[in-house]
Amino acid sequence: MTPLLLVINAGSSSLKFQVFEQDSPRTIAKVMGGQISGIGTERPHFKVTDDQQIQRVNRALEPAQVADPASALAILLGWLDEQLPSKPVAVGHRIVHGGPGFSGSVVLDTDVIARLEALVPLAPLHQPHNLAPVRSIARLWPDVPQVGCFDTAFHRNHSPVAERFALPERFYEQGVRRYGFHGLSYHYIADTLKRYYPDQAQGRVVVAHLGSGASACGLLKGVSVESTMGFTALDGLPMGTRPGRLDAGVVLWFMEQGLSHDDIQRILYKESGLKGISGLSGDVRDLLQSDLPQARLALDYFTYRTAESIAGLCVALKGIDTLVFTAGVGENSPEVRAAVCEHLAWMGIALDPAQNERNASVISAGSSAATVLVVPTNEELVIAIETVRKVHNAS
Repeated sequence: MTPLLLVINAGSSSLKFQVFEQDSPRTIAKVMGGQISGIGTERPHFKVTDDQQIQRVNRALEPAQVADPASALAILLGWLDEQLPSKPVAVGHRIVHGGPGFSGSVVLDTDVIARLEALVPLAPLHQPHNLAPVRSIARLWPDVPQVGCFDTAFHRNHSPVAERFALPERFYEQGVRRYGFHGLSYHYIADTLKRYYPDQAQGRVVVAHLGSGASACGLLKGVSVESTMGFTALDGLPMGTRPGRLDAGVVLWFMEQGLSHDDIQRILYKESGLKGISGLSGDVRDLLQSDLPQARLALDYFTYRTAESIAGLCVALKGIDTLVFTAGVGENSPEVRAAVCEHLAWMGIALDPAQNERNASVISAGSSAATVLVVPTNEELVIAIETVRKVHNAS
């Protein structure tokens, strides 16, 4: 029987998974994947497709069934335990924050998990949900090795100038530094460019990972040299419910108004960003369909700040040869891509409207000073490959 790998990508409102067959230490192939979305909302949904995109599950769930991530995880693990012909030989997990102690993927043992739990304050919206499946799977399949793959690891080679804040040295020594996130996505994009766009991969590339969480990264010959995200996943671009770059004085003002730590955390992680500006939704699709002026303002703010940050990354790269759009919004929203690139027209960036409208791989006009690509990301594949590598090396 062909060994199976399970990859878990757990968030606060969705639980994604993929199952891979491991034909050899170097060859893996996706068998199926899916997600439970809308956790904690009135419209939760469970969807699974196989490797041919044929639906195996597509059903609405009762809100009470998936009121929180723990209940969604129980549903998923119960379904997998029934459906898989054998238990997986290993499980890989996306872990958002690796802190200063983890610069690469690692087998998850008791000591490692304890160190990662200590990083929860740096990623309170993500880290607890990333770690919860590790414990549940350890109870279900106690002899199956698990591997943690970090969103921060890809950025660990940044220069001291890019990595530091202008704070006293003692804080840097305590781990207060710019880590960068979405590293698994950027890892995949860098590898994909090397494979399919080798000329572009050797140049100056800015990747815009635009989804509910959003950031941008500067790649030089496939290596991350700068990112818009910093100490936590709050920094940089505005996001669905997070503000992005924010004057620290605003947080001090919140405190002066009597807001508690939990109040401020809720505002910054769940009530800001596109949702905060629009007063409607943090979902770009909802905003594009709305006629409300505040919805338009939220989109204008998002595309303006995204373009501003892309231009800023060109300082680290000393120019730009290729711009890549990826993630849910970046891959599927011609309107957002067009608006971002319109702000960058002064740099000579120009789109082919027809190619952009159909989400083509190459969407730049022939006259564009930089190639503009749409490259679907696949964080789960990176996790699977890293899991095989770590388990194989450990055995």
